[in-house]
Amino acid sequence: MYQVPRLLILSILIASLTFAQPRTLGESHLSTRISDLKQHHRQGGSSYPYRAKSDYVLKELDLQAGDVVVDVGTGDGWWAEKFAKPVGKSGVVHAAEVVEKKVDQMKKRFAKTPQIKPYLIKPDSTGLPENSCDLAFFSQSYHHLNKNGHVDYLKHLHKVVKPTGRVVIIEKYTETGLGEGTHGTRLSRLVRQAEEAAWVPVRLELMTGTYHYIAILAQQELFPPEQKKKKKNSGKPKPTPAPLENP
Repeated sequence: MYQVPRLLILSILIASLTFAQPRTLGESHLSTRISDLKQHHRQGGSSYPYRAKSDYVLKELDLQAGDVVVDVGTGDGWWAEKFAKPVGKSGVVHAAEVVEKKVDQMKKRFAKTPQIKPYLIKPDSTGLPENSCDLAFFSQSYHHLNKNGHVDYLKHLHKVVKPTGRVVIIEKYTETGLGEGTHGTRLSRLVRQAEEAAWVPVRLELMTGTYHYIAILAQQELFPPEQKKKKKNSGKPKPTPAPLENP
């Protein structure tokens, strides 16, 4: 009896497992084609549904050993703990929080993770020195900034974040879910505020099934003015018109 080679069986098994995994459409290189009327419906009952996509978020951030991150409004430090591994012991995760009780809880929780540094901040500043961070991160905390103070805060980050650093904001897109709730930020408002504070959106992406988006901003100085195009025949002497003859 003919026997199927083990290598072929293994290849078929791997392929079947790969295609059996659910695809999250509308993120990064995956297609945005809408093949199911329900594919953008909110999934799960968690208050932070995008946490289920932490692998995707971490891939987008591309953190490396030695990076310095400030997690603004870190809450319970959920994301700070995720960042601790890729930045390593040579990096730093500033777990910034405005509630002192949460800071105290994080200090106990992360006592054995020295790269996570919980600390208390004021609502209008990170309290960090200039050019000290590679990444400023907001997880559903941007809309909690002082009313009408978002542009000023982004300008502050313009100084704190290194020239090649980024600001990453995850917020509920208030235009989804039939416009219900105010616990988020309209995307157009965020873009307007970012541009006013000299940040350029390099990626804006809806995280399917979460009603949240991720916005990645870069310093405007990274985009210098375009060189002006030289006009045709520039630099060439204009021809002298022939003298008019007397009739």
